[in-house]
Amino acid sequence: MKRLFILGMIFLSLASVYAQQKLLIPMDLRQTNHLKAYGIAYWSLQHGVEVDWLLNYRGGSFMMDYSDAAANECRVRGVSFEPVSGAQAAQMYGEIESENSNMDVERLEKAPKIAVYVPPTFNPWDDAVTMALEYAEIPYTKVWDDEVLGGKLSQYDWLHLHHEDFTGQYGKFYATHHNSQWYIEQQIEYEKEAHKLGFKKVSEEKKAVARAIKDYIGNGGFMFAMCSATDTYDIALAAENDDICDVMYDGDPPDPDAQKKLDFSKTLAFQNFTLEMNPYRYEYSDIDIPPSDPVPIRDPNTDYFTLFQFSAKYDPVPTMLTQDHVNIIKGFMGQTTAFKKSLIKPTITILAEREGTEEVKYLHGNYGRGSFTFYGGHDPEDYQHAVGDPPTDLSLHKNSPGYRLILNNVLFPAAKKKQQKT
Repeated sequence: MKRLFILGMIFLSLASVYAQQKLLIPMDLRQTNHLKAYGIAYWSLQHGVEVDWLLNYRGGSFMMDYSDAAANECRVRGVSFEPVSGAQAAQMYGEIESENSNMDVERLEKAPKIAVYVPPTFNPWDDAVTMALEYAEIPYTKVWDDEVLGGKLSQYDWLHLHHEDFTGQYGKFYATHHNSQWYIEQQIEYEKEAHKLGFKKVSEEKKAVARAIKDYIGNGGFMFAMCSATDTYDIALAAENDDICDVMYDGDPPDPDAQKKLDFSKTLAFQNFTLEMNPYRYEYSDIDIPPSDPVPIRDPNTDYFTLFQFSAKYDPVPTMLTQDHVNIIKGFMGQTTAFKKSLIKPTITILAEREGTEEVKYLHGNYGRGSFTFYGGHDPEDYQHAVGDPPTDLSLHKNSPGYRLILNNVLFPAAKKKQQKT
């Protein structure tokens, strides 16, 4: 009887699959707009339609129940899609779930609530993640220090850190921009916010913000950071009880024993790094590789990084984060371009690196019940972005492999239940 019951359940399951027409959004080279395809997946989740992320199948394609509304939304946004019969879908799922394939199905269950940590004067084009979100038509909420310290992060599933300097050194732009109007206004704005929240120094306030974000991750949140928000975040955690800022940044000199007092047990990703204590140098530590100052001479035509490949069935999390239609991606610089491999904690999963070097471009780790991802560089389609440069027009880069990595992270929390089991 038990065997007959199981066979009956299998028959009903297969019958349901065969009866339901599907909509496939391919993510291989046939896709006309990879970036807006993520927006379609998010839109479907918003409308209560679960989405299957077909890991390693045609570039990490998306599959959902067919509806005229979804098909029309794809047409409006310029996203390629393919109607798939129930029989065809069953065949595809069988191929993906075969023991001999490095593919798997990850069910996305809900539209994650997204927060972007930015100052009030932020412009959307200053940050690759917000540009990607807006181009893909994925909604987000802006938060800053008062929301973070006020416990509001618990309302969100995913948090992106704008290119913030969590050390309180204003990006270490003092040598080149301390007379610039934008720099002066930024310092006034940050000091006003710190004093409003009860802190004497911006550096002390940023440490408190870093701790609050760490608690958010530990309680099950997902955090994504790029460029200088990566290494300065860990530096702020390590220097929790340490003054590493010079007089032009916080009004008094740094602790001469600052390096010795760093506590690497408090950091998320990096350890044993050495601080850059020169306040006039555009660099925070030796985590960043190559160093930002002096600007390295590198040919953008030969600068590429390589995505690691993972087992879709046994390592679904890194597999989701590395879905792309190519595995070799052109490099791009930033204040923090990449991470020195020898300074990364052994518990961290390296997702991409520049082959033959110590440069790690993309990494992922867990903390408590949550996780974090660090991605080096400023803008995947602007090789050497400088202050005041015009914004990137993503309509010219709608199939950008580098931007796809950002959007992989945006959908990542939608599969939260399965991740918690792995």
